[in-house]
Parts: sequence; structure tokens; C-alpha cells
Amino acid sequence: MKKLESMEQFEELKAEGKHIFLFSADWCGDCRFIDPFMPEVEEKYADYTFVYVDRDQYIDLCVQLDVFGIPSFIGFEDGKELGRFVSKDRKTQEEIEKFVESLSN
Repeated sequence: MKKLESMEQFEELKAEGKHIFLFSADWCGDCRFIDPFMPEVEEKYADYTFVYVDRDQYIDLCVQLDVFGIPSFIGFEDGKELGRFVSKDRKTQEEIEKFVESLSN
């Protein structure tokens, strides 16, 4: 998974192509829970580029996007928000895949 390196990069990625931003943190137990199956999710939905956003490093971005719980996902295509799966709850692979599929509808 690509890791966000700057706000400029976020704006560029958001503006062009299909991206899903995963808001997470190293200390978050529910975030670690999804780590083992995320490569499979990424492979299954290869038309999206998944980008890891460190919540602690990009707290201002989280506030700007109303991301107050992690792990959370926001999908964008060519500058338009397609959808979000934002909550503080633990997420299953099935729930994440259902979210990604909902972006295409």
C-alpha cells in the first residue's frame, strides 16, 4: 500500500484517478486487525489505488475530512468523493469489500 507523504501528494492523488485513502495509526488495535487481509482487498479491487494515511501525521487532514475514528476509508475519483466508511468500529474484510463495491454504484 502506498503511504501518503505530503498534503500536496494527497491533493494530487485525490484530483486524478481512483483512490481509497485508509486513515489509520500504528497504535490502533482495530487498524492492526485489518492489516493481514488488506493486501487481498487491494488485489481484488486493483482499479483503485489504496493510500495509507497516518492519522497522527495528518491530523489536520482528518479534521478537514471529518475523520474522527479509525480505521476509516474515503474513496475519491478525479476529485469527487465517491463515498466513505468512517467510524471508530473494527471493520471486517467483508464490510470493507462491501464499501469498495458500493463506490461503483
